[in-house]
Amino acid sequence: MRTPLLRPDDRGLFCEAGGFHIDPWKPVERAVISHGHGDHARWGSGAYLGAAASVPILRRRLGEAAVIEGVPFGETVRIGDVAVSFHPAGHILGSAQVRVERDGEVWVFSGDYKRAADPTCEPFEPVACHTFITEATFALPIYRWDSSAAVAREVWEWWEANREAGRASVLFCYALGKAQRILGELARITDRTVFVHGSVEPLNEAYRSAGVEMLPTRPVAETTRGQSFAGELILAPPSAGGSTWMRRFGPTSTAFASGWMRVRGTRRRRGFDRGFVISDHADWPDLLSTIADTGAERVLTTHGYAGSLARYLNERGVAAGTLATPFEGEMED
Repeated sequence: MRTPLLRPDDRGLFCEAGGFHIDPWKPVERAVISHGHGDHARWGSGAYLGAAASVPILRRRLGEAAVIEGVPFGETVRIGDVAVSFHPAGHILGSAQVRVERDGEVWVFSGDYKRAADPTCEPFEPVACHTFITEATFALPIYRWDSSAAVAREVWEWWEANREAGRASVLFCYALGKAQRILGELARITDRTVFVHGSVEPLNEAYRSAGVEMLPTRPVAETTRGQSFAGELILAPPSAGGSTWMRRFGPTSTAFASGWMRVRGTRRRRGFDRGFVISDHADWPDLLSTIADTGAERVLTTHGYAGSLARYLNERGVAAGTLATPFEGEMED
């Protein structure tokens, strides 16, 4: 039997014919990276290859000493006995699906992806293949997203109500991707300045350098002691919740922006006043339509509800299995 083009080992998804790992979870000699989130781009490998648009974010994640090479979307490079190319995944700025081909056989590793419109990153492009490795973060029928424009309007109305009540609006969201998407969507409604946690601003700068239009932002750390935040919107990572950093804002209303907010019990358990359902991952209908769009004869599912998605596909005549990885998808924290 022919060796699979990609298979998991103790360090990542290994391509023996090319001598590289995709999104390795341990240091390797050569890493091919789908995008800049920490569970996919980890420090310590000898050299990194990613989509050219992802390089500024990878540089911030991996440090100045890391050896990073970027390839434009759709351009093919030869690595060993395989041809490798990157194709937009629509997850965050520069996120890519990785296409690997050998002797006419094509595998595609999706990385994290979404099909919904997003003003801050390149739109997803389906890639035809024989084997498709897909994420399954939200692979249950309950997970279906409204338009991000509609969610942005909900955020704006919440912000306005808090402003009228003299409260600060603290919106927790992931520092890379989600924060910038919210700022991009709100820029279609207002031109107000938004305050941000220190972990968010460097990533905003990377997006702006790539030409992405967002609301103006100001780091909370650059404000003066005793400044009032009444009526202001503050974006912060979930890890800031409950910390002493929160004390400076006075009366606040808190919210969390995540696909997990589709389940109301999650919001109640975490103690947020509001939950906004917005995700940078594909929902259930888009997962199924993407699998169909690839024309794949075989599907391998990773993280999230991988087992549920594989069972569903097998029951409908699509050869499917699961692939164990430590990728996290969209975690609650």
